[in-house]
Amino acid sequence: MVIPDFIKYGDTIAVTAPSDGNKSDIDFARLDHAKEKLYSLGIHVFETDDVRQSVKGRSAKAKERAKQFMQVWKDEKIKCVISAKGGDFLMEILPYIDFEEIKRNPKWFQGFSDNTGLAFTIAAMCDTATLYTSNFNDFAMEKWHPAIQNNWDILNGKDIIQHSFDKYQDGFFTGETGREGYDVSKDVKWLNACGGEDVRIEGRIIGGCLDVLLNLAGTGYDNVSSFNRKYSSDGIIWFFESFSLGSEDIERGLWQLKENGWFENVRGFVFGRPAFFSSSTDTSYKEAVLNELAEYNVPVILDADIGHKPPQFTIINGAKCIIKSSRGRGSLKHILY
Repeated sequence: MVIPDFIKYGDTIAVTAPSDGNKSDIDFARLDHAKEKLYSLGIHVFETDDVRQSVKGRSAKAKERAKQFMQVWKDEKIKCVISAKGGDFLMEILPYIDFEEIKRNPKWFQGFSDNTGLAFTIAAMCDTATLYTSNFNDFAMEKWHPAIQNNWDILNGKDIIQHSFDKYQDGFFTGETGREGYDVSKDVKWLNACGGEDVRIEGRIIGGCLDVLLNLAGTGYDNVSSFNRKYSSDGIIWFFESFSLGSEDIERGLWQLKENGWFENVRGFVFGRPAFFSSSTDTSYKEAVLNELAEYNVPVILDADIGHKPPQFTIINGAKCIIKSSRGRGSLKHILY
């Protein structure tokens, strides 16, 4: 697995919109504040044309989004590419992405949610690590939440241990100035659904938003079988988080991934807090997950700090790591060297 060069003072980061773009005044304010914050830290920020556009859930037509993404990827001055927003239609650009160019010119890509379409495929297809964590606008906070500081520290190559947070934000919070932090109110409590009271998992971690991964499975952008073969001796830790999947969707989806052979060599599963969850069969999230995954007899952790209910960990997609979970608390440490 290629670990791209970490950023340093004076480097340039590109912000682009491979899915949706910014469209509201508060979006634009957060974007500008985030750029100011990084400028204050000695980082130059280049913004592609699609970042301040949104039409029917897309920042631009698929070919144009792919073109702007590849332009910044090919630019040797740019050391990291961060997505502006999530959305629903990133998959449309994948036929126009030059994955061979990405292999030849590795650099960091960062984003989450619909950006799974690139964060996952670059790791699985190009053997190049990516960052699954907040999109660009979260850097706008006047006082960074520790999760954002962790993100920045990891981008700068610091070897840190991420610990579960005390509180999380339940729902979406817009703010008024664009400089607000997360509106945290609920207690964070990791749940060891399988594996005992004290869980430790070591392996190579990969995953993303389950809603998106289900669209990729079985397509030409899957490549999980090759990834599993290459890293069979490490063992695989799968991390998932869901946006709008109900219990029935989760069970059918995990069954599909299982039948596609994704979970060969699995060492454990880690699930983030679901953004929206419902069930027409009176099935809990835990039951839906265990109905499909209990047979693997590996640890299964639920409600971890991953995904749409922030704060969230910064996961180096494709890297080796150690995850621990005990009595409602958890930690993650990457092993890069």
